[in-house]
Amino acid sequence: MRRPDWRGIDSFNALSETQAVHALYACCSSRMWALRVAAARPFSDEDALLDQSDLIIAELTETDLDEALDGHPRIGERSTNASSAREQRNVTGADPAVLDELRIANKEYEQMFGHVYLVHADGRPATELLRILRQRLHNDPATERRVLRLELAKITRNRLSRMICPAAQLAEDAR
Repeated sequence: MRRPDWRGIDSFNALSETQAVHALYACCSSRMWALRVAAARPFSDEDALLDQSDLIIAELTETDLDEALDGHPRIGERSTNASSAREQRNVTGADPAVLDELRIANKEYEQMFGHVYLVHADGRPATELLRILRQRLHNDPATERRVLRLELAKITRNRLSRMICPAAQLAEDAR
């Protein structure tokens, strides 16, 4: 779907319910999250949107959280999702040995916790994300669920901010 020419929070507030849910689902692949954020409109400003997003992520059921996780590729794997590809831009071109270590650690993580390793990767190098993954392998399952919920909130906040940012501003920032 082509990104609309957003003009900020007012443009987002003006979307139909269906359009808003669709746009939100691209930020976080939990249907419940997208429906609840869309229903909370209108937002007075970006901070109100981000705060509501955080609140809803904190309240997601485990099933809704798993659904959100399903929308994220493994760290180090190529993705057709534009947001994931942008967020992992410093990972996919990493040294092949580091990518192999990431692949192995991802498998270990998934065997231990039963879901993909989720981390706010935005522009971080593969070596740093591998170090974080190895640290998180020492978490117990309950601690890891809390950590991944916080990471999901960070990723979603970043994606929401980019979503409502005017297209002209994004083009300027890319330069």
